[in-house]
Amino acid sequence: MKAIRRFTVRTVLPQSLGALDALAANLRWSWHEPTRQLFAEIDPVIWQDIAGDPVALLGAVSPARIQELADNAAFVARANALKEDLDRYTTEPRWYQSLASAPKHIAYFSPEFGIAAALPQYSGGLGILAGDHLKSASDLGLPLTGLGLFYRSGYFKQSISSDGWQQEAYPVLDPDGLPLTLTRHADGTPALVSLALPFGRTLHARIWQVAVGRVTLLLLDTDIPENEESLRGVTDRLYGGGGEHRLLQELLLGIGGVRALRIWTELTGAPEAEVFHTNEGHAGFQGLERISTLISEGLTFAEALQVVRAGTVFTTHTPVPAGIDRFDRGLVQQYFSGDLLPGVDVWEVLALGAETYPGGSHDVFNMAVMGLRLGQHANGVSQLHGEVSRGMFAGLWPGFDASDVPITSVTNGVHAPTWTDPLLLKLAEDKLGTSDTTAAEWSSGAVTDAELWAVKGRMRANLVADARRRITEAWHEENPGASAPAWFDEVLDPDVLTIGFARRVPTYKRLTLMLEDEKRLISLLTSKKRPVQLVIAGKSHPADDEGKRLIQKLVRFAQDPELRRRLVFLPNYDIAMAQVLYPGCDVWLNNPLRPLEACGTSGMKAALNGALNLSILDGWWNEYYDGEDGWAIPSADAAGDAAERDKLEAESLYDLIENQIAPRFYRRDDKGVPSRWMKSVRHTLDTLSPELSADRMVREYVQRLYMPAAKAAEAISEGDFAGGRELAQWKSLVQSAWGGVSVVHVESGGLAPVPQVGDALSVRAQVQLGTLTPDDVAVQVVYGTSREGDDLVDTATVELAPLQDDALDAHDPMTGTLFLDGSTTFAGTVTLQRPGSFGYNVRVVPKNPYLVNPAEMGLVAVAH
Repeated sequence: MKAIRRFTVRTVLPQSLGALDALAANLRWSWHEPTRQLFAEIDPVIWQDIAGDPVALLGAVSPARIQELADNAAFVARANALKEDLDRYTTEPRWYQSLASAPKHIAYFSPEFGIAAALPQYSGGLGILAGDHLKSASDLGLPLTGLGLFYRSGYFKQSISSDGWQQEAYPVLDPDGLPLTLTRHADGTPALVSLALPFGRTLHARIWQVAVGRVTLLLLDTDIPENEESLRGVTDRLYGGGGEHRLLQELLLGIGGVRALRIWTELTGAPEAEVFHTNEGHAGFQGLERISTLISEGLTFAEALQVVRAGTVFTTHTPVPAGIDRFDRGLVQQYFSGDLLPGVDVWEVLALGAETYPGGSHDVFNMAVMGLRLGQHANGVSQLHGEVSRGMFAGLWPGFDASDVPITSVTNGVHAPTWTDPLLLKLAEDKLGTSDTTAAEWSSGAVTDAELWAVKGRMRANLVADARRRITEAWHEENPGASAPAWFDEVLDPDVLTIGFARRVPTYKRLTLMLEDEKRLISLLTSKKRPVQLVIAGKSHPADDEGKRLIQKLVRFAQDPELRRRLVFLPNYDIAMAQVLYPGCDVWLNNPLRPLEACGTSGMKAALNGALNLSILDGWWNEYYDGEDGWAIPSADAAGDAAERDKLEAESLYDLIENQIAPRFYRRDDKGVPSRWMKSVRHTLDTLSPELSADRMVREYVQRLYMPAAKAAEAISEGDFAGGRELAQWKSLVQSAWGGVSVVHVESGGLAPVPQVGDALSVRAQVQLGTLTPDDVAVQVVYGTSREGDDLVDTATVELAPLQDDALDAHDPMTGTLFLDGSTTFAGTVTLQRPGSFGYNVRVVPKNPYLVNPAEMGLVAVAH
């Protein structure tokens, strides 16, 4: 008989063990090794079975064991000491508190958060990145609050059928069995946010709180009695349902998220958020809720838009237009035509998401486009992805080169305490005197090659044991009551070169590129002298049959009796698996179609554990590969078609493994240590660990985006939003008058017959401003290297200054040219700083102290 309802009954701990409740309730345990060791000591078998979840552990341990621990003075003392340490961690000043003029509160919106396996609210890299962002924000002391949704079934649980096909299951989560706390008003009633929907319906959501160190994460949950049945499932699954279901989720995330934040700040006394960071376009509607609030305070939509833009940071993770959320325009119009956002006109909303560029569709509402229009500060997630994003969205800034598009980049990082194996952490503590593996001197002689190699060997052995356990458990799930095949105990070898590959499985990540030449791969895997083994994991989106077919092809290939001990696919890839998989690999493989990998943080996590990367030069690897930290797979960009490209890149992959990677791994000294390999491992740990850390990433966000955004928001809001009112009026004036702006004439001089480095080029430009004034514009010389076709690259700018007001009939003193059109003269000099081909042009762009970037308004006049 099946239960009609399930719920979790929490253990009541003796008073002496009260510290355990506090430690379990704060997710710092997910990255604080001493706390994890304490919980593991309670019952190591249960701890492993429940994937390191303290709440589940305390509910599963016998009362007798609880009483035994309560009577153990040493254990109680350790628990209390760790509780005191947690209290200090959450209250004492950290890095952020040393900064001057930093924002007092930052709101961070994301559709998913991957913090711990115990809280499965993530699908892949975007969520893991968001979780790592919160953890490093906590470690650095940022006053940051996360906003997301609580999905009752998370993403999905993956299993593989006997014929290799991915199957999805959606187990329902019980929030009472998770480290969550319900947000309540002072009278004890649950706090709710409500959204007015079409046809008189209302969507309600309660607010769960998650303690992530010193950071709070708020998750909205619609599975409550206050909702009609059809609306209780809005937060059922991550990325589930069709267009309208997804739209409802994103309306709740953005609009409901801001309302939840407002309730939480009122209840806790926290300051109002000054900066709003949207992690991908899913949460873009948060800006509209803030606009609605400002309209209620007396601003127009245009004025409120300027205020909201100033304090908004938008991060795009998408390298292809197909990956962007686009909703039917009529559907969006229907939802915003009612009382959802008081004071906000539906046509203003639709304009924000309109694809008004060549190739865009009039029938859709584009969430990334809205995110860019609502955010004055925008970034991609690696240097290469920044370039790709500037090209992809260049149509929003017509007339500007892609390099001028106002999207910068902050390369992703990963949270080292979460992803660094405890064995490596202990080695750093014992030999290098630090628990911060990103700051340890791994090149120091204090750690020998033999010691580091031994730790890598133990990590590899742990992976082998974990893989065998997982495939055995998966077998029993698919074949209840049947004995697992005996050869499962021989899957993988702890002494064999191990290559890992794990990620989401869209087609562009090319899961099966390694199968391009099956005979060649079999030869590598089964080599007697230098064998290789592959450990692979990943989930395909439930609606992506092409991705599922790739998994099926790989699984079927791995079922060959000749290969099954050297190639394994592990089902249900999650955080718990990843924390054993990354450290246990010697090499991490990544072979996407370049440049479709926005960042690729899985390889970062492997590098933090001394694994060497073998990757296409895409994402983060494109900027960090130096020839010693791994290998670059050459991209066959000149290939005639996709099939030829795959063939050429797969051949390069095989060649690298056979001729460089395997020989280096198996070449041992007289102590059995691969000294040349260990040189690369040390180099990776030394050079990449600090750069790939989420602490570095979050510091960049603070200094390059959060602080400027807070400053801009403060300036534009002063004096009852005087700056916002002024900027809106000025923008309207400039936009209506821009048709009268042109560069009439450009003259230059001052150079010797043969220009040399250090010479000064004098430039004068006659500019017709129409009804604008010189204060409304910047006249710039754009100069750089001139290539074939006169295209300028590696450009820089110098702003020209207006001369005295020109009379209607004025002579250019440099050339004697007579101007009769009332244009204004701008002049300045450009110092020639490097030899080679040189070219320049002159452009006019809007200029205002509230603008962050000259391309911001998408207006430019260029000399011809």
